[in-house]
Amino acid sequence: MTKQIVLLLPGQGSQYAGMAVPVHRREPVFARVCDEFFDAMGADGAGLRRSWLGADPEEPVDDGRWAQPLLFIVGYGLGRVLESRGVRPSALLGHSVGELAAAALAGVFDLPAAARILRGRSRVLAGAPPGGMLAVAATPDRAAALVHPDWAAAGLVVGAVNAPAQTILAGPEPELTLAETAIRDAGVIARRVRSRQPFHSPVLADAARAFEKVISGEALHPPRIPVRSARTGRMVEPHEAVDPAFWAHLMCEPVLFWPALQGFAADGDWVFAEAGPGNGLSTAARRHPSVIARRGEVVTLLPPAGTDQWPVWEAGRQRLTQLSDEPGSEPGGDGETCTAR
Repeated sequence: MTKQIVLLLPGQGSQYAGMAVPVHRREPVFARVCDEFFDAMGADGAGLRRSWLGADPEEPVDDGRWAQPLLFIVGYGLGRVLESRGVRPSALLGHSVGELAAAALAGVFDLPAAARILRGRSRVLAGAPPGGMLAVAATPDRAAALVHPDWAAAGLVVGAVNAPAQTILAGPEPELTLAETAIRDAGVIARRVRSRQPFHSPVLADAARAFEKVISGEALHPPRIPVRSARTGRMVEPHEAVDPAFWAHLMCEPVLFWPALQGFAADGDWVFAEAGPGNGLSTAARRHPSVIARRGEVVTLLPPAGTDQWPVWEAGRQRLTQLSDEPGSEPGGDGETCTAR
């Protein structure tokens, strides 16, 4: 049976120093795309490129102003390399800033516009209040129940649903630290996400409104490749794709990654390929019914920190290229019945 490839684009928390640097050194298409992005960002891009490719990052890797543009271009760049090798995904699904990478790969905006958008995103974050995110090994209802009403009133909310019992709380300080202590005292596992900003919390509503003004200056188009949104859990509609508010308010609204992932038919022959650092989205994808039933499979393209990146990338790229060369493959269509070419 023909496999249908879905690219998963990760977001904040998956980043680490040196992510995808070996790919930049050895994949000309990836290097060209990244350099075009950094050049279009101007002075901000020059500093970002220097920090990313240098031996020691100049900025903390948990700062969204550093991490998010890099996560964007890593995901986008990997997607472009796969495209150059004949891999045509049936659909795209991004997590947080990964949804912007999905939008760019789908043609909602071009790379120069993406550079301006990501530069603007970093700048609006400069005035964001301190906060962060906390991964809790509990259902969304259970995690929310552990949040004191006073903390919720301050903006501490369920910021992401990554799996049935993998929930992210997001919000300001000191409420996040108070919640972390209370949750651990209740015997529930919790760990900090690598983020200095309270993404996917209403605390960032003002930043999202400022970001909307940035995006409104760019030309937006309906996606050429189906994009399943982790904001809504369903496919992005053409009228949503051309609405700057749709993309801007991703930063202050919950990420519904698990519901979005579940939107891919349980009886489909899916290949979920994580086009970015780590294996967080791959871990969730392994719980998809098609993968459990061994009709689907999961491909990781970059490993977590501390693992040799090039062999993982090469093996993943070769697997996707092999699938795309199988007879009977076709380009993506509606995201449910389409196949890879």
